[in-house]
Amino acid sequence: MPCSSPKELSQRLSGHFPHVPTRGQERLIEAFPRFFFSDKPKCTLIVKGYAGTGKTTSIGAIVRTLIEIRITFIILAPTGRAAKVMASYSGITAHTIHRYIYRSKTRSDGEQGYTLAENKFKNAVFIVDEASMIGSDSGLLDDLIEYIFSGKGCRLILVGDGAQLPPVGCMTSPALDLAYLKHEFNVTAAEVELTEVVRQEMDSSILINAHSLRLGIASAEPGAKVSAPKIDIDAGPDVIKLSGEDLQDTIETLHGKYGEDGVVIITRSNKRAVLFNQEIRKRILWQEDDINIGDRLIVVKNNYYWLREYEEIDDELIANGDIVEVIRIADRFERYGYEFAEVDVVLVDIENSPKLSLTVMTTILNDNKPSLTMDENKELYKKIADDYIDLGSKSKIHSAVIQDQCYQALQVKYAYSLTCHKAQGGQWSAIILDHGYITEDMMDREWLRWLYTGFTRAVKELYLLNFNHKFF
Repeated sequence: MPCSSPKELSQRLSGHFPHVPTRGQERLIEAFPRFFFSDKPKCTLIVKGYAGTGKTTSIGAIVRTLIEIRITFIILAPTGRAAKVMASYSGITAHTIHRYIYRSKTRSDGEQGYTLAENKFKNAVFIVDEASMIGSDSGLLDDLIEYIFSGKGCRLILVGDGAQLPPVGCMTSPALDLAYLKHEFNVTAAEVELTEVVRQEMDSSILINAHSLRLGIASAEPGAKVSAPKIDIDAGPDVIKLSGEDLQDTIETLHGKYGEDGVVIITRSNKRAVLFNQEIRKRILWQEDDINIGDRLIVVKNNYYWLREYEEIDDELIANGDIVEVIRIADRFERYGYEFAEVDVVLVDIENSPKLSLTVMTTILNDNKPSLTMDENKELYKKIADDYIDLGSKSKIHSAVIQDQCYQALQVKYAYSLTCHKAQGGQWSAIILDHGYITEDMMDREWLRWLYTGFTRAVKELYLLNFNHKFF
Protein backbone atom coordinates (compact mmCIF):
# COMPACT_ATOMS: atom_id res chain seq x y z
CA MET A 1 0.00 0.00 0.00
CA PRO A 2 1.49 3.39 -1.01
CA CYS A 3 2.40 5.94 1.63
CA SER A 4 1.14 9.52 1.41
CA SER A 5 2.97 11.46 4.13
CA PRO A 6 6.18 11.57 6.20
CA LYS A 7 4.19 11.03 9.39
CA GLU A 8 2.55 7.89 8.01
CA LEU A 9 5.91 6.57 6.81
CA SER A 10 7.44 7.14 10.26
CA GLN A 11 4.62 5.20 11.85
CA ARG A 12 4.97 2.33 9.39
CA LEU A 13 8.74 2.15 9.87
CA SER A 14 8.42 2.25 13.65
CA GLY A 15 5.95 -0.62 13.52
CA HIS A 16 8.52 -2.87 11.84
CA PHE A 17 10.98 -2.75 14.74
CA PRO A 18 10.72 -5.93 16.85
CA HIS A 19 11.50 -4.02 20.06
CA VAL A 20 11.31 -0.50 21.47
CA PRO A 21 13.69 1.55 19.28
CA THR A 22 16.83 3.04 20.79
CA ARG A 23 17.38 6.81 20.62
CA GLY A 24 19.53 6.32 17.51
CA GLN A 25 16.84 4.22 15.87
CA GLU A 26 14.27 6.87 16.74
CA ARG A 27 16.44 9.41 14.93
CA LEU A 28 16.50 7.07 11.93
CA ILE A 29 12.70 6.74 12.05
CA GLU A 30 12.51 10.55 11.88
CA ALA A 31 15.20 10.95 9.20
CA PHE A 32 14.04 8.26 6.79
CA PRO A 33 10.78 9.99 5.73
CA ARG A 34 12.65 13.26 5.10
CA PHE A 35 15.11 11.33 2.92
CA PHE A 36 12.33 9.44 1.16
CA PHE A 37 10.06 12.42 0.38
CA SER A 38 12.81 14.96 -0.43
CA ASP A 39 12.67 16.41 -3.93
CA LYS A 40 16.32 17.49 -3.85
CA PRO A 41 18.85 15.81 -6.20
CA LYS A 42 21.00 12.80 -5.30
CA CYS A 43 19.29 12.03 -2.01
CA THR A 44 21.62 9.99 0.19
CA LEU A 45 21.23 8.69 3.74
CA ILE A 46 24.23 7.41 5.69
CA VAL A 47 23.36 4.92 8.44
CA LYS A 48 26.35 4.23 10.66
CA GLY A 49 26.11 1.70 13.45
CA TYR A 50 28.61 -0.10 15.64
CA ALA A 51 28.39 -3.79 16.44
CA GLY A 52 25.37 -4.50 18.63
CA THR A 53 23.60 -1.19 18.03
CA GLY A 54 20.78 -2.69 15.95
CA LYS A 55 22.00 -1.62 12.51
CA THR A 56 20.87 -4.86 10.88
CA THR A 57 17.49 -4.68 12.64
CA SER A 58 17.07 -1.10 11.41
CA ILE A 59 17.82 -1.99 7.79
CA GLY A 60 15.46 -4.95 8.07
CA ALA A 61 12.72 -2.57 9.23
CA ILE A 62 13.41 -0.25 6.29
CA VAL A 63 13.28 -3.19 3.86
CA ARG A 64 9.95 -4.41 5.25
CA THR A 65 8.56 -0.87 5.06
CA LEU A 66 9.62 -0.49 1.42
CA ILE A 67 7.96 -3.81 0.59
CA GLU A 68 4.79 -2.67 2.35
CA ILE A 69 4.59 0.61 0.43
CA ARG A 70 5.53 -1.10 -2.83
CA ILE A 71 8.77 0.72 -3.52
CA THR A 72 11.46 -0.97 -5.61
CA PHE A 73 14.71 -1.47 -3.71
CA ILE A 74 18.03 -3.16 -4.42
CA ILE A 75 20.47 -4.42 -1.78
CA LEU A 76 24.18 -4.31 -2.63
CA ALA A 77 27.40 -5.20 -0.80
CA PRO A 78 31.11 -5.04 -1.69
CA THR A 79 31.78 -8.81 -1.63
CA GLY A 80 29.92 -12.04 -2.26
CA ARG A 81 30.19 -13.08 1.38
CA ALA A 82 28.94 -9.68 2.59
CA ALA A 83 25.98 -9.98 0.19
CA LYS A 84 25.28 -13.47 1.52
CA VAL A 85 25.32 -12.21 5.12
CA MET A 86 22.97 -9.34 4.26
CA ALA A 87 20.60 -11.70 2.45
CA SER A 88 20.51 -14.02 5.47
CA TYR A 89 19.48 -11.13 7.72
CA SER A 90 17.04 -9.39 5.39
CA GLY A 91 15.54 -12.44 3.70
CA ILE A 92 16.02 -10.60 0.39
CA THR A 93 18.52 -11.42 -2.34
CA ALA A 94 21.57 -9.15 -2.17
CA HIS A 95 24.04 -8.53 -4.99
CA THR A 96 27.71 -7.60 -5.10
CA ILE A 97 28.35 -4.05 -6.26
CA HIS A 98 30.71 -5.16 -9.04
CA ARG A 99 28.29 -7.69 -10.45
CA TYR A 100 25.39 -5.28 -10.37
CA ILE A 101 26.78 -2.02 -11.72
CA TYR A 102 29.32 -3.30 -14.28
CA ARG A 103 29.02 -5.18 -17.55
CA SER A 104 31.88 -6.88 -19.36
CA LYS A 105 33.30 -5.18 -22.43
CA THR A 106 36.06 -6.02 -24.88
CA ARG A 107 38.42 -3.04 -25.03
CA SER A 108 39.99 -1.68 -28.22
CA ASP A 109 43.17 -3.65 -27.46
CA GLY A 110 41.15 -6.87 -27.28
CA GLU A 111 41.52 -7.18 -23.50
CA GLN A 112 38.43 -8.11 -21.50
CA GLY A 113 37.34 -5.26 -19.23
CA TYR A 114 34.12 -3.74 -17.98
CA THR A 115 31.89 -0.74 -18.42
CA LEU A 116 29.23 0.86 -16.25
CA ALA A 117 25.79 -0.65 -16.73
CA GLU A 118 22.70 1.43 -17.49
CA ASN A 119 20.47 2.10 -14.49
CA LYS A 120 16.97 1.59 -15.86
CA PHE A 121 15.22 1.90 -12.50
CA LYS A 122 12.91 4.78 -11.57
CA ASN A 123 12.32 5.93 -7.98
CA ALA A 124 14.23 2.93 -6.59
CA VAL A 125 16.06 2.87 -3.26
CA PHE A 126 19.54 1.35 -3.32
CA ILE A 127 20.75 0.01 0.03
CA VAL A 128 24.53 -0.57 0.15
CA ASP A 129 25.75 -2.56 3.16
CA GLU A 130 29.33 -2.72 4.50
CA ALA A 131 30.00 0.66 2.90
CA SER A 132 33.12 1.13 5.05
CA MET A 133 34.87 -1.23 2.61
CA ILE A 134 34.24 0.91 -0.48
CA GLY A 135 37.35 2.82 -1.52
CA SER A 136 37.70 5.94 -3.61
CA ASP A 137 41.13 5.19 -5.11
CA SER A 138 39.79 2.22 -7.07
CA GLY A 139 37.01 4.32 -8.59
CA LEU A 140 34.32 2.01 -7.19
CA LEU A 141 32.66 4.71 -5.08
CA ASP A 142 32.61 7.11 -8.03
CA ASP A 143 31.08 4.49 -10.31
CA LEU A 144 28.52 3.40 -7.70
CA ILE A 145 27.25 6.93 -7.22
CA GLU A 146 27.25 7.64 -10.96
CA TYR A 147 25.29 4.44 -11.64
CA ILE A 148 22.66 4.97 -8.94
CA PHE A 149 21.91 8.61 -9.67
CA SER A 150 21.77 8.07 -13.43
CA GLY A 151 18.42 6.40 -12.70
CA LYS A 152 15.47 8.76 -12.53
CA GLY A 153 14.49 9.58 -8.95
CA CYS A 154 16.74 6.91 -7.41
CA ARG A 155 17.99 7.24 -3.82
CA LEU A 156 20.93 5.80 -1.91
CA ILE A 157 21.31 4.44 1.63
CA LEU A 158 24.91 3.74 2.68
CA VAL A 159 25.19 1.42 5.68
CA GLY A 160 28.36 0.67 7.59
CA ASP A 161 30.42 0.62 10.75
CA GLY A 162 32.86 3.50 10.99
CA ALA A 163 34.97 1.70 13.60
CA GLN A 164 35.96 -1.05 11.16
CA LEU A 165 39.06 -1.01 9.01
CA PRO A 166 38.91 1.51 6.17
CA PRO A 167 39.72 0.40 2.61
CA VAL A 168 43.36 -0.48 1.93
CA GLY A 169 45.39 2.70 1.56
CA CYS A 170 42.76 4.94 3.18
CA MET A 171 42.78 6.53 6.63
CA THR A 172 39.00 6.82 6.70
CA SER A 173 36.04 5.20 4.94
CA PRO A 174 35.03 7.71 2.22
CA ALA A 175 31.60 6.16 1.67
CA LEU A 176 30.69 6.91 5.29
CA ASP A 177 32.18 10.42 5.32
CA LEU A 178 29.33 12.92 5.02
CA ALA A 179 31.54 15.93 4.23
CA TYR A 180 33.51 13.98 1.61
CA LEU A 181 30.38 12.77 -0.18
CA LYS A 182 28.91 16.26 -0.29
CA HIS A 183 32.13 17.82 -1.53
CA GLU A 184 33.12 15.18 -4.10
CA PHE A 185 29.72 14.15 -5.46
CA ASN A 186 27.41 17.07 -4.64
CA VAL A 187 24.88 14.75 -3.01
CA THR A 188 22.03 15.82 -0.77
CA ALA A 189 23.03 13.82 2.26
CA ALA A 190 22.14 13.26 5.90
CA GLU A 191 23.65 10.99 8.53
CA VAL A 192 22.23 8.91 11.35
CA GLU A 193 24.57 7.21 13.78
CA LEU A 194 23.48 4.33 16.01
CA THR A 195 25.58 4.33 19.18
CA GLU A 196 23.44 2.79 21.93
CA VAL A 197 23.89 -0.96 22.27
CA VAL A 198 20.60 -2.82 21.92
CA ARG A 199 19.76 -4.53 25.19
CA GLN A 200 19.13 -7.88 23.47
CA GLU A 201 22.66 -7.84 22.03
CA MET A 202 24.38 -7.58 25.39
CA ASP A 203 23.93 -11.30 25.98
CA SER A 204 26.91 -11.79 23.66
CA SER A 205 30.32 -11.46 25.30
CA ILE A 206 31.73 -10.95 21.78
CA LEU A 207 29.66 -7.79 21.37
CA ILE A 208 30.30 -6.64 24.95
CA ASN A 209 34.03 -6.70 24.24
CA ALA A 210 33.60 -5.21 20.77
CA HIS A 211 31.72 -2.32 22.38
CA SER A 212 34.60 -1.77 24.78
CA LEU A 213 37.09 -1.77 21.88
CA ARG A 214 34.94 0.70 19.98
CA LEU A 215 35.00 3.12 22.93
CA GLY A 216 38.79 2.84 22.89
CA ILE A 217 38.84 3.67 19.18
CA ALA A 218 36.62 6.70 19.74
CA SER A 219 38.87 8.09 22.47
CA ALA A 220 42.19 7.45 20.67
CA GLU A 221 43.94 10.14 18.66
CA PRO A 222 45.07 9.31 15.10
CA GLY A 223 48.65 8.03 15.14
CA ALA A 224 48.89 8.13 18.94
CA LYS A 225 49.82 5.04 20.90
CA VAL A 226 47.15 3.33 23.01
CA SER A 227 47.34 1.13 26.07
CA ALA A 228 46.57 -2.57 25.81
CA PRO A 229 42.79 -3.14 25.63
CA LYS A 230 41.20 -4.99 28.53
CA ILE A 231 39.26 -7.97 27.23
CA ASP A 232 36.64 -9.31 29.65
CA ILE A 233 36.79 -13.11 29.46
CA ASP A 234 34.26 -13.36 32.29
CA ALA A 235 31.58 -11.47 30.33
CA GLY A 236 30.33 -14.75 28.88
CA PRO A 237 31.33 -18.03 27.25
CA ASP A 238 31.67 -16.70 23.68
CA VAL A 239 35.22 -15.30 24.01
CA ILE A 240 37.93 -17.85 24.81
CA LYS A 241 41.69 -17.63 25.31
CA LEU A 242 43.53 -20.16 23.15
CA SER A 243 47.11 -21.35 23.37
CA GLY A 244 49.08 -22.49 20.35
CA GLU A 245 49.35 -26.03 21.70
CA ASP A 246 45.55 -26.35 21.71
CA LEU A 247 45.06 -24.85 18.26
CA GLN A 248 44.87 -28.08 16.26
CA ASP A 249 42.37 -29.76 18.60
CA THR A 250 40.26 -26.60 18.63
CA ILE A 251 40.12 -26.31 14.83
CA GLU A 252 39.20 -29.99 14.49
CA THR A 253 36.40 -29.54 17.05
CA LEU A 254 35.10 -26.39 15.35
CA HIS A 255 35.21 -28.01 11.89
CA GLY A 256 33.10 -30.82 13.27
CA LYS A 257 30.69 -28.35 14.86
CA TYR A 258 30.31 -25.73 12.13
CA GLY A 259 31.92 -27.23 9.01
CA GLU A 260 35.01 -25.94 7.24
CA ASP A 261 33.12 -22.97 5.82
CA GLY A 262 32.00 -21.91 9.30
CA VAL A 263 35.49 -21.42 10.74
CA VAL A 264 38.37 -19.13 9.79
CA ILE A 265 41.63 -17.90 11.29
CA ILE A 266 42.01 -14.13 10.91
CA THR A 267 45.59 -12.93 11.04
CA ARG A 268 47.72 -9.84 10.46
CA SER A 269 49.66 -10.60 7.26
CA ASN A 270 49.58 -12.59 4.05
CA LYS A 271 52.70 -14.43 5.23
CA ARG A 272 51.04 -15.66 8.43
CA ALA A 273 47.87 -16.58 6.52
CA VAL A 274 49.96 -18.73 4.17
CA LEU A 275 51.58 -20.52 7.14
CA PHE A 276 48.25 -21.17 8.85
CA ASN A 277 46.69 -22.43 5.62
CA GLN A 278 49.59 -24.81 5.01
CA GLU A 279 49.37 -26.26 8.52
CA ILE A 280 45.58 -26.61 8.45
CA ARG A 281 45.68 -28.48 5.16
CA LYS A 282 48.54 -30.75 6.28
CA ARG A 283 47.62 -31.50 9.91
CA ILE A 284 43.83 -31.25 9.95
CA LEU A 285 42.58 -31.83 6.41
CA TRP A 286 45.34 -34.35 5.53
CA GLN A 287 45.98 -32.68 2.18
CA GLU A 288 49.44 -33.21 0.71
CA ASP A 289 49.07 -31.93 -2.85
CA ASP A 290 48.96 -28.21 -3.59
CA ILE A 291 45.28 -28.49 -4.52
CA ASN A 292 42.70 -31.18 -3.75
CA ILE A 293 39.00 -31.88 -4.07
CA GLY A 294 37.19 -30.08 -1.25
CA ASP A 295 39.69 -27.23 -1.01
CA ARG A 296 38.16 -23.83 -0.36
CA LEU A 297 39.96 -21.04 -2.21
CA ILE A 298 39.55 -17.27 -2.14
CA VAL A 299 39.92 -15.34 -5.39
CA VAL A 300 42.56 -12.58 -5.16
CA LYS A 301 42.13 -10.91 -8.57
CA ASN A 302 39.03 -10.08 -10.60
CA ASN A 303 38.51 -12.34 -13.60
CA TYR A 304 36.08 -11.69 -16.48
CA TYR A 305 37.04 -14.66 -18.64
CA TRP A 306 35.69 -17.92 -17.25
CA LEU A 307 32.00 -17.09 -16.70
CA ARG A 308 31.25 -15.91 -20.21
CA GLU A 309 29.70 -19.20 -21.31
CA TYR A 310 27.57 -19.83 -18.22
CA GLU A 311 24.04 -18.54 -18.72
CA GLU A 312 23.06 -19.59 -15.18
CA ILE A 313 25.03 -16.61 -13.81
CA ASP A 314 23.91 -13.22 -15.09
CA ASP A 315 27.36 -11.62 -15.24
CA GLU A 316 30.89 -12.49 -16.26
CA LEU A 317 32.84 -11.55 -13.13
CA ILE A 318 34.52 -13.87 -10.67
CA ALA A 319 35.37 -11.20 -8.15
CA ASN A 320 38.31 -10.58 -5.87
CA GLY A 321 37.09 -11.97 -2.53
CA ASP A 322 34.80 -14.67 -3.95
CA ILE A 323 35.28 -18.11 -2.39
CA VAL A 324 35.20 -21.25 -4.55
CA GLU A 325 35.20 -24.93 -3.62
CA VAL A 326 37.09 -27.44 -5.75
CA ILE A 327 34.89 -30.40 -6.73
CA ARG A 328 37.04 -32.00 -9.46
CA ILE A 329 40.64 -31.87 -10.65
CA ALA A 330 41.10 -32.71 -14.33
CA ASP A 331 44.79 -31.97 -14.86
CA ARG A 332 47.91 -30.37 -13.37
CA PHE A 333 50.68 -28.87 -15.45
CA GLU A 334 53.63 -26.47 -15.36
CA ARG A 335 54.25 -23.78 -17.94
CA TYR A 336 56.09 -20.44 -18.18
CA GLY A 337 57.64 -20.98 -14.74
CA TYR A 338 54.26 -21.35 -13.00
CA GLU A 339 52.13 -24.31 -11.90
CA PHE A 340 48.49 -24.62 -12.94
CA ALA A 341 45.53 -26.95 -12.48
CA GLU A 342 42.42 -27.51 -14.57
CA VAL A 343 39.56 -27.83 -12.08
CA ASP A 344 35.81 -27.75 -11.62
CA VAL A 345 34.60 -25.43 -8.87
CA VAL A 346 31.41 -23.94 -7.43
CA LEU A 347 31.05 -20.40 -6.10
CA VAL A 348 30.39 -20.88 -2.37
CA ASP A 349 28.58 -17.58 -1.81
CA ILE A 350 26.24 -17.85 -4.81
CA GLU A 351 23.14 -19.92 -4.24
CA ASN A 352 22.81 -22.85 -6.66
CA SER A 353 26.11 -22.04 -8.32
CA PRO A 354 26.68 -24.09 -11.47
CA LYS A 355 29.79 -26.22 -11.83
CA LEU A 356 32.47 -24.06 -13.43
CA SER A 357 35.36 -25.57 -15.40
CA LEU A 358 38.42 -23.33 -15.31
CA THR A 359 42.18 -23.09 -14.78
CA VAL A 360 43.75 -21.89 -11.52
CA MET A 361 47.33 -20.80 -10.91
CA THR A 362 48.46 -22.99 -8.03
CA THR A 363 51.83 -21.23 -7.63
CA ILE A 364 50.09 -18.29 -5.95
CA LEU A 365 48.53 -20.53 -3.30
CA ASN A 366 51.68 -20.63 -1.16
CA ASP A 367 53.20 -17.30 -2.20
CA ASN A 368 53.45 -14.60 0.48
CA LYS A 369 52.40 -11.98 -2.08
CA PRO A 370 48.66 -11.34 -2.32
CA SER A 371 48.71 -11.94 -6.10
CA LEU A 372 51.00 -11.61 -9.13
CA THR A 373 52.63 -8.19 -9.35
CA MET A 374 52.13 -5.97 -12.39
CA ASP A 375 55.66 -6.78 -13.57
CA GLU A 376 55.04 -10.52 -13.18
CA ASN A 377 51.84 -10.22 -15.21
CA LYS A 378 53.73 -8.41 -17.97
CA GLU A 379 56.47 -11.03 -17.99
CA LEU A 380 53.89 -13.84 -18.19
CA TYR A 381 52.25 -12.07 -21.12
CA LYS A 382 55.58 -11.90 -22.97
CA LYS A 383 56.34 -15.59 -22.42
CA ILE A 384 52.91 -16.64 -23.68
CA ALA A 385 53.18 -14.27 -26.65
CA ASP A 386 56.41 -15.98 -27.70
CA ASP A 387 54.47 -19.22 -28.15
CA TYR A 388 52.14 -17.50 -30.64
CA ILE A 389 54.85 -15.71 -32.63
CA ASP A 390 54.01 -17.75 -35.72
CA LEU A 391 50.63 -15.94 -35.97
CA GLY A 392 52.50 -12.99 -37.41
CA SER A 393 50.63 -9.79 -36.56
CA LYS A 394 50.66 -8.18 -33.14
CA SER A 395 46.87 -8.09 -33.00
CA LYS A 396 46.56 -11.84 -33.67
CA ILE A 397 49.23 -12.63 -31.10
CA HIS A 398 47.52 -10.41 -28.54
CA SER A 399 44.14 -11.97 -29.23
CA ALA A 400 45.63 -15.44 -28.72
CA VAL A 401 47.34 -14.44 -25.44
CA ILE A 402 44.19 -13.08 -23.83
CA GLN A 403 42.36 -16.30 -24.73
CA ASP A 404 45.13 -18.45 -23.28
CA GLN A 405 44.19 -20.47 -20.21
CA CYS A 406 47.47 -19.65 -18.46
CA TYR A 407 47.11 -15.91 -18.94
CA GLN A 408 43.50 -16.08 -17.73
CA ALA A 409 44.19 -18.55 -14.90
CA LEU A 410 42.24 -17.69 -11.76
CA GLN A 411 44.55 -16.38 -9.04
CA VAL A 412 43.56 -17.88 -5.69
CA LYS A 413 44.67 -18.47 -2.09
CA TYR A 414 43.49 -20.99 0.47
CA ALA A 415 40.48 -19.68 2.42
CA TYR A 416 41.03 -21.32 5.83
CA SER A 417 43.03 -18.36 7.11
CA LEU A 418 42.58 -14.78 5.88
CA THR A 419 43.87 -11.32 6.59
CA CYS A 420 41.36 -9.06 8.29
CA HIS A 421 40.83 -7.02 5.12
CA LYS A 422 39.97 -10.20 3.20
CA ALA A 423 37.60 -11.33 5.97
CA GLN A 424 35.88 -7.96 6.24
CA GLY A 425 32.23 -7.99 5.28
CA GLY A 426 31.89 -11.70 6.07
CA GLN A 427 30.85 -13.52 9.20
CA TRP A 428 31.70 -16.99 10.44
CA SER A 429 30.26 -19.05 13.26
CA ALA A 430 33.70 -19.31 14.84
CA ILE A 431 36.72 -17.04 14.47
CA ILE A 432 40.26 -17.71 15.68
CA LEU A 433 41.96 -14.32 15.96
CA ASP A 434 45.76 -14.15 15.71
CA HIS A 435 47.33 -10.72 16.22
CA GLY A 436 50.84 -12.05 15.48
CA TYR A 437 53.87 -10.20 16.72
CA ILE A 438 52.81 -7.06 18.57
CA THR A 439 54.67 -4.61 20.79
CA GLU A 440 53.43 -1.63 22.77
CA ASP A 441 54.86 0.71 20.11
CA MET A 442 52.67 -0.97 17.49
CA MET A 443 49.43 -0.41 19.43
CA ASP A 444 47.54 2.58 18.04
CA ARG A 445 44.02 3.43 16.94
CA GLU A 446 44.40 1.56 13.63
CA TRP A 447 45.46 -1.55 15.52
CA LEU A 448 42.36 -1.24 17.71
CA ARG A 449 40.27 -1.00 14.54
CA TRP A 450 41.91 -4.19 13.27
CA LEU A 451 41.07 -5.90 16.56
CA TYR A 452 37.49 -4.61 16.53
CA THR A 453 36.96 -5.74 12.93
CA GLY A 454 38.29 -9.20 13.80
CA PHE A 455 36.05 -9.48 16.86
CA THR A 456 32.93 -8.56 14.90
CA ARG A 457 33.44 -11.27 12.25
CA ALA A 458 32.49 -13.92 14.85
CA VAL A 459 28.84 -14.91 15.32
CA LYS A 460 28.99 -17.59 18.02
CA GLU A 461 32.54 -18.20 19.24
CA LEU A 462 35.73 -16.12 19.26
CA TYR A 463 39.10 -17.65 20.15
CA LEU A 464 42.02 -15.35 20.97
CA LEU A 465 45.20 -17.14 19.93
CA ASN A 466 48.27 -16.54 22.09
CA PHE A 467 47.03 -13.16 23.34
CA ASN A 468 49.29 -11.69 26.01
CA HIS A 469 47.97 -11.82 29.58
CA LYS A 470 48.14 -8.00 29.70
CA PHE A 471 45.08 -7.89 27.42
CA PHE A 472 42.83 -9.49 30.02
